[in-house]
Amino acid sequence: MRASTQREFVAGPAGRIEVALDRPEAQARGGALIAHPHPLFGGTLDNKVVQTLARAFVELGYEAWRPNFRGIGQSEGAYDEGRGEVDDLHAVFARMAHAEIFVAGFSFGGAMAARLAARVKCRRLVLVAPAVASFPAPAVPPGTLVIHGEADETVALADVMAWARPQELPVMVVPEAEHFFHRKLQVLRGIIEANCK
Repeated sequence: MRASTQREFVAGPAGRIEVALDRPEAQARGGALIAHPHPLFGGTLDNKVVQTLARAFVELGYEAWRPNFRGIGQSEGAYDEGRGEVDDLHAVFARMAHAEIFVAGFSFGGAMAARLAARVKCRRLVLVAPAVASFPAPAVPPGTLVIHGEADETVALADVMAWARPQELPVMVVPEAEHFFHRKLQVLRGIIEANCK
């Protein structure tokens, strides 16, 4: 992401977990744990949506932690259909030495972040195009920020609405945005920066 991005390793249940860590220039106000898209379909910590979320949180004064799920990059282990991946996020969350931690995720990572939020207390949950139909997610805390593209061809907006509706959970829809927010990343970043201060 930036020249200042550090690569660190966290001990996880399936071996070491590779993490990209970005810090703000001043003392960090807290942390943000950001989960990437599906590992079997090219999802990594370097995904452009994940990097956009990291930039937004760093701009707001938070450390941004972007782990690679098991079996991706230098993270050990093998894909575990969403079970072990939540355990990986939990291991990184436990390593973060902050009183206030945002938990965020994109696509598959959004579903995993929602599952993690059922286990831990975070400042706020931020879900971008969460794949909640393919990877069922529990009800999430009130105040969860859900952002979705109007033209998402990978995770149907209707599926996210069907998941959100029983929770009376608002969904912020970005007009004309597709799954990877092509040409809409600045809009996405602006939403994060405006809603996660």
